[in-house]
Order: sequence, then C-alpha cells, then structure tokens
Amino acid sequence: MWLRAAVAVALLSVLIAGDAHAAVRIANDQGGQIGPYLDAFVSLRKSGQRVIIDGPCLSACTIVLGVVPRERICVTRRAQLGFHAAWNPGNNGRPILSEAGTKALWDLYPGEIRAWLKRRGGLKPRMVFLSGPELMAMYRPCD
Repeated sequence: MWLRAAVAVALLSVLIAGDAHAAVRIANDQGGQIGPYLDAFVSLRKSGQRVIIDGPCLSACTIVLGVVPRERICVTRRAQLGFHAAWNPGNNGRPILSEAGTKALWDLYPGEIRAWLKRRGGLKPRMVFLSGPELMAMYRPCD
C-alpha cells in the first residue's frame, strides 16, 4: 500500500511541476496513506493548478476536496468519490480502524461533504460512493 501511495505522490509531483494554469486529472486513484496524499495536495494547492476529477478518487484521494480550493475543482460524469474510515494494517494484515486518522479525514472535508456523509452514517469501514448528479450538484461540472 505504501508503494501505491508513493507512486501516486510521485506522479502528482510531476504534474504539479508544470504550468500553474494546467490541470491535474484524477482518473483512477485508489487511495492510500493519508500523509503522502495530504503533502501532495498541499503542493497542488500552492501550485495554483486546477483539478479535474474524471473517474474514481477513492479513500485518501478524497482529501483533495478539503485541501484544494473548491473553485479549482471540477468533476466529469465519470467522477466517483469513495469515502471510508481510516485504518492501519494490523499484525495479521487485517485492517484496524484508526480513530485519529478518521478524525483527520473528517476535519479536512468541507461542510457539504461532511453533511452528505452524516446522512449516510459518517465514515465507516465500508466505502460509500458519491457520484453522478448528486456529486455534480456539489461541484462544478468540467467544461
């Protein structure tokens, strides 16, 4: 899992190095550890680049919603956000819920996302998905 997060951060870093008016496209991000995603999205925020969510943005990838300004994020019809509680791998490899990680995620999300999650029971071990017209009502559709 750490390798996947490292690769995602490395790819995002390459994209961030470009023109401040360019856009970073998220098309198939399965997520990973919170820390590397937070670092990458803070750098993206500082770059001034726009974000196009054009496919799955799951787990830690959803941190983008709380770090990059809303006016710089747009979503396509293919955009799909997946939210769940944070976890760490246990000794036997099975997930152990992380209250601190889940609180960190919760605190990062914008109010509208938190309200949507509350209506679905909050951040739980099972992933919940936000997509389609419901997502496009919250975030600007991409041109």
